[in-house]
Amino acid sequence: MTATSSFTGDANPYSGGDPYADYRTADFPFTQYANLADRQLGAGVVAANDEFFAQRENLLVPERAEFDPEHFGHKGKIMDGWETRRRRGVSAEHPWPTAEDHDWALVRLGAPGVIRGIVVDTAHFRGNYPQAVSVEAASVPGSPSPEELLGDDVKWTTIVPRTAVGGHAANGFAVSAEQRFTHLRVNQHPDGGIARLRVHGEVVPDPAWLSVLGTFDVVALENGGQVEDASNLFYSPATNTIQPGRSRKMDDGWETRRRRDLGNDWIRYQLAGQSQIRAIEIDTAYLKGNSAGWASVSVRDGEDGEWTEILPRTRLQPDTNHRFVLPAPAVGTHARVDIFPDGGISRLRLFGSLTEDGAARLAARHQELGG
Repeated sequence: MTATSSFTGDANPYSGGDPYADYRTADFPFTQYANLADRQLGAGVVAANDEFFAQRENLLVPERAEFDPEHFGHKGKIMDGWETRRRRGVSAEHPWPTAEDHDWALVRLGAPGVIRGIVVDTAHFRGNYPQAVSVEAASVPGSPSPEELLGDDVKWTTIVPRTAVGGHAANGFAVSAEQRFTHLRVNQHPDGGIARLRVHGEVVPDPAWLSVLGTFDVVALENGGQVEDASNLFYSPATNTIQPGRSRKMDDGWETRRRRDLGNDWIRYQLAGQSQIRAIEIDTAYLKGNSAGWASVSVRDGEDGEWTEILPRTRLQPDTNHRFVLPAPAVGTHARVDIFPDGGISRLRLFGSLTEDGAARLAARHQELGG
């Protein structure tokens, strides 16, 4: 496994104006993967040893951290993140924390999977960020309690070794552990604050659960579907289209910029496995004056398969959930939705079930990854 950090050291004290003006960030290639620690998927911060200044749940807030220089409470400055008190030594002769002293938070991933990269964001923590961070991961079935996760029988794997980080910065770490994980233990050495945590990776669902479901959404993120590519991501990410539930507002979908040519926009997906698709939903919820005018859906079987249209170009209505029953099941491993000419959709659902080959391959991968 590997981990690399882009920033170290203090940021300058806040001097007024835009608090993000001197924020340090970079393009991390692993952010193309979905955020497995997304609250919308069901992620949560289930415990922390200390949250004196700012509560642990802030770590998973989807929006970027905000900063109000005049926001103080009875315990001190209120920060939009997880912040612990200052650690102290055991005596006046040794007032400093030891090298082993650290604070921790336990995070339940919204969907178990293989982690490709982690972002530990210290936005607005300029002089009160941790000196270093480390991250451990575990695979624990069911719904374990914090006490069970902290038990001696749980095997934790270090996926980000103790690494110095920078204040007011997006600290990115590439991860190469080919294992399926369900929980993280985020450590800050020795104390301090972290604004946001993002855990990017590939969902690896439980094949036994999908088998019991029978018919399910074979492109849904929580079931192992993923976005491979899209023509345009100007306003919002294409991954929104396979998130759980219905869209709650306009930016909780996929919307492209306005086209001024004769082309069209599209998203390409990889399904949970080879599947038989029997029904389609295309939802344009909250897209009222900017929904796609028409849409078509195609599938292909295998990376080199030919695209076959299973839903011809069909008129869409704004702010409407459209349902289509296919005359015969369509078999494929990948899908593509084309919208004409531009605009957006909020959700795509492809209902069906895994083929025998798809189920066997998923079960083999699940076992290989330690599931």
